[in-house]
Amino acid sequence: MSNKAMIAMSGGVDSSVAAWLTKQAGYACTGATMRLFTTNEPDEAAEAQAVAERLGLPHLTFDFAAEFRQQVMDKFAAAYEQGQTPNPCISCNRQLKFGRLLEEAQHMGFSHLATGHYARIEYDQRRGRWLLKKALDAGKDQSYVLFGLTQQQLACTLLPLGELTKAQVRQIAEQQSFANAHKRESQDICFVPDGDYAAFIQQHTGHSYPPGDFVNKQGQVLGRHRGLIHYTLGQRHGMGLALGRPAYVCGLCPQQNTVQVGFAEDLYISGLRLREINLITVPELNEPQYFAVKMGYRRREQPALVQQTGPDELLIQFVRPQRTTGIGQAAVIYAGELVVGGGLIAETLAN
Repeated sequence: MSNKAMIAMSGGVDSSVAAWLTKQAGYACTGATMRLFTTNEPDEAAEAQAVAERLGLPHLTFDFAAEFRQQVMDKFAAAYEQGQTPNPCISCNRQLKFGRLLEEAQHMGFSHLATGHYARIEYDQRRGRWLLKKALDAGKDQSYVLFGLTQQQLACTLLPLGELTKAQVRQIAEQQSFANAHKRESQDICFVPDGDYAAFIQQHTGHSYPPGDFVNKQGQVLGRHRGLIHYTLGQRHGMGLALGRPAYVCGLCPQQNTVQVGFAEDLYISGLRLREINLITVPELNEPQYFAVKMGYRRREQPALVQQTGPDELLIQFVRPQRTTGIGQAAVIYAGELVVGGGLIAETLAN
């Protein structure tokens, strides 16, 4: 296979600079944009194409809207209906960017897929495995959302931004006169740009979500909620309850259409069970080991004993109780700067 790289280009500054760096590294490059849905993507595709043209690169657009709806949007809405809080960026990486797009790249004879993620990939001769490492810019590190990359995917993925800071990336974009050099970063899910998940789910599914009861741990009714999809685990505001001290959402029960409410101390857990696991540094964990575990993109790593309890199951036991996170979120395991692996949270264990 020749030294050809397909560059996943979103129209943003990171993927634009990744394209420039990959070309500078000597690869024969082609830009590629995934069309995932129809609201604001034409602008993004046009911006990506403009950068590609400036770099003298061919540019392709792939229509993955049907796959994105089925694999990401439908699953996101269905999980929310079950009281879960999934991370759709992880599903998109698994199914679309490093799934369908990489398949297309390989089918077309490209040796690599390059993206604008902030993380690093290295090959370890001693282990005989590809490794995923944190970015040098700790504030931008995106290794958390890449934990699902397999050995085969890591082997043909380029992450040119892993050694750079965001400031350096913007500086390169300025030097190359990219129009997106100072483009603002979106902090929202791409298909819910206003952050109103409940409105999106109602529109996407066409379902209605009736009011129900707020209950405490003992099952006593405390008031009425607006519909299950308006609440997430750990939420503090928007309940309209006066309980004498700050109250939090501690549980969601779709079967009874109830939202369990408690206090800060009720949010702590002792551990997790993970499914849909992927291990990177080793093919399997042969014995329990202590690692650092991250339960959310913005959360800090916490020490925990990690044990593989089945072919697709990990048990996480925290050294100290931790504030809970939603079912469906990812938990990622680190050994220093190395991503050991991770999985999706299937169960939280009571404190």
